[in-house]
Amino acid sequence: MSDDITAIMLTLKLACITSIILLIIATPLAWKLARWQHKAKHYVLAVVALPLILPPTVLGFYLLLLFSPQNAVGQIWQDFTGQQLAFSFSGLVLGSVVYSLPFAVQPLYASFVQLDGRYLDVATTLGMSKWSRFRRIVIPSCKPAFMVALGLTFAHTIGEFGVVLMIGGNIPGETQVLSIALFEHVEALEYEQAHALAFGMLVFSFMMMALLYRFNRGGGTSWTLK
Repeated sequence: MSDDITAIMLTLKLACITSIILLIIATPLAWKLARWQHKAKHYVLAVVALPLILPPTVLGFYLLLLFSPQNAVGQIWQDFTGQQLAFSFSGLVLGSVVYSLPFAVQPLYASFVQLDGRYLDVATTLGMSKWSRFRRIVIPSCKPAFMVALGLTFAHTIGEFGVVLMIGGNIPGETQVLSIALFEHVEALEYEQAHALAFGMLVFSFMMMALLYRFNRGGGTSWTLK
């Protein structure tokens, strides 16, 4: 039971860190894509959305190779931190950011595309700076999309399995998140413990989605992932 609690706390920590990082990354990326008109735009959107259809084990495999000390990225990380990136919590964070990227970008992108540009035009004529326009017009107008992006990213990170298993393994207290702890219970035929974790995740997922739909009701924001 103590190991399960540790796994739950580690999973919540991972989800919180990943959600904050992705909100910071996804906001300018989605804004740029929503206003960018170029023939290559569809290819960029495809790259961002790739984790939606790519098998998690495939993505995890290539991230594992990327994080390896034999690779430049893994070697640079190890030189700066003195720790290996693969099979570490930091590796889980980076992998989760990549894997959950579309869950943060797509709701924001859809909301930014639907935003009436006339408000921004009027603000420009009034002499407002780009940051002021974004802070005082875009963020309040697209608030439901920000909440949806944050909620989806958090919930998606909670349920990760394939990617975190590939790049993090199963190290208690370091990389053993909730989904891996559940898998370990099933392998050990500990169905009572497995049921407790699985049912908890089921209830959490339902409550999270219900809250997101309730919050977004009437908000005019299309956030269904495609």
